[in-house]
Amino acid sequence: MDCSLPGSSIHGIFQARVLQWVSISFSRGSSQPRDLTPVSRIAGRHFTIRASMGAHSESGFKAFARMNLGVFPLLLALIGGASSTYPDYYDYYDFPQSIYGRSSPNCAPECNCPESYPTAMYCDELKLKSVPMVPPGIKYLYLRNNQIDHIDEKAFENVTDLQWLILDHNLLENSKIKGRVFSKLKQLKKLHINYNNLTESVGPLPKSLVDLQLTHNKISKLGSFDGLVNLTFIHLQHNQLKEDAVSAALKGLKSLEYLDLSFNQMTKLPSGLPVSLLTLYLDNNKISNIPDEYFKRFSALQYLRLSHNELADSGVPGNSFNVSSLLELDLSYNKLKSIPTVNENLENYYLEVNELEKFDVKSFCKILGPLSYSKIKHLRLDGNHITQTSLPPDMYECLRVANEITVN
Repeated sequence: MDCSLPGSSIHGIFQARVLQWVSISFSRGSSQPRDLTPVSRIAGRHFTIRASMGAHSESGFKAFARMNLGVFPLLLALIGGASSTYPDYYDYYDFPQSIYGRSSPNCAPECNCPESYPTAMYCDELKLKSVPMVPPGIKYLYLRNNQIDHIDEKAFENVTDLQWLILDHNLLENSKIKGRVFSKLKQLKKLHINYNNLTESVGPLPKSLVDLQLTHNKISKLGSFDGLVNLTFIHLQHNQLKEDAVSAALKGLKSLEYLDLSFNQMTKLPSGLPVSLLTLYLDNNKISNIPDEYFKRFSALQYLRLSHNELADSGVPGNSFNVSSLLELDLSYNKLKSIPTVNENLENYYLEVNELEKFDVKSFCKILGPLSYSKIKHLRLDGNHITQTSLPPDMYECLRVANEITVN
């Protein structure tokens, strides 16, 4: 199945990879910006020792933009296609409304439906208090930054083939979303209700849904996600969720690959998370321990964030993070005194601002040899008690492919 963005001539998988590359480059800034301090090179080594100068001074977004500004036009062209760019991507970079061009006649009078892309209807920043009339043929509906506080059950009767519904930055409450208004949308793939006043997840939802975003609400309860066989991405960061609410709701999601539960109120890791996960973000909670072999179930897990929690050595069993599929692990801003053991396949390891006292090579390499070494490329150790002079000589043999190591 071709999942290309509408109007594009580029295959969807390639677009997804381009977008994923952009999102990964930006994503680390949501927990803590990466440091960009001066570099001190060690002669004869295959990597760079980066000497930390204290507080982070530049955000991940600004750094990426500064270093890769010339790449953006190419990325935008690839994402949008040669003939017609998809306006939603530009919206995030504050392009003027005039980019949409003249509006199609098949459009609500107060909104904009670009002639070059007539199946999208933009109704952003219009001080709307209710969903406007949506004419047949609209597949992509944007209602961001309004004052919408309710959705009637018949709001989308004319557009049962709607695919994207974006309701960010409104005043929606669960009690004012009527009936089965979303489950009737049998083609719906994206539902975004970020920055509203929800106290629980919305539903029922259609089986077609792929991407659900409910961030920056007041959600403390999750409803049933049963039957959502296509749901792949869930964003629930910046809510009031505790581990029991999460454990009960997400067990049956066999296609789920991305789950963001950062900035919630969890003190433990939720049980029963889908084993299909590739990306799991749990940073900025109050998690203090990892159950033994908790992550062994996740045979495909690649990106794991647990920064800004309350992890200490006593709460981290010896092989908690020794997962062969894991490529990136963020344990920064915790209370660790020793480096947790990781698999040799790990590439990016963030341990800044803990209480680490020494560098143990065995945390990275069980044995050393011509074919036995760590694949670490980036390692953050700054904000600990480890200094450049305290690094052991055999570290260089273990971390022979590292590009950058940051210490005090």
